[in-house]
Amino acid sequence: MKELTDRQLQVLRFIQSYTDANTCPPTVRETAEYFSISLKAVQDHIAALRKKGYLSQSEKRSRSLKVLIDDRPEMRGRKVVEIPVIGTVAAGKPLFCDENFEGYVKLPDSMLAPGSKYFALHVRGSSMINAGILDGDLAIIRQDCTAQNGDIVVAVLDDSATLKRFFKEPERIRLQPENPEFNPIYCQNVRIIGKLSNIIRSY
Repeated sequence: MKELTDRQLQVLRFIQSYTDANTCPPTVRETAEYFSISLKAVQDHIAALRKKGYLSQSEKRSRSLKVLIDDRPEMRGRKVVEIPVIGTVAAGKPLFCDENFEGYVKLPDSMLAPGSKYFALHVRGSSMINAGILDGDLAIIRQDCTAQNGDIVVAVLDDSATLKRFFKEPERIRLQPENPEFNPIYCQNVRIIGKLSNIIRSY
């Protein structure tokens, strides 16, 4: 790989740090504001980083920067874990639980609990918006068959899967949405298959 100028390295580090903190990359404008430079200057630095093989970017989408080479000292030796994407979960009315393997999403092992197993599901619906979970998000789920009150879980009811907060009441289970436009789901029998670990969002 070609060497980077000091400013190119600074821009690359900012993109990496911003992505780590926000699970999405910065926009060109946010990068320009951070460095107090023009949009054109940021675009030139991004173009140089792409040419040198450090970044990729979709021309048709905002927030599509992706770091291809992360050579920060603190990241050396870190492992990347492949999480299977296996279908869709409802953040609304329960959806039929159709496990269709779609591929993998890669996450650093620092985001995951050692020894745990994970899978990913696409979120459909808006019942969990007040928990910061939006339609189109990718939910990273840690496999677990138990839950504590208040946990956000993937629950299966009669072969349908939904993403809700779990509450155990004296005579029933309450699956609570995070949107006042939706009613809770009350049930006697529910199968918990995992707890929400992370949300990945594309812009």
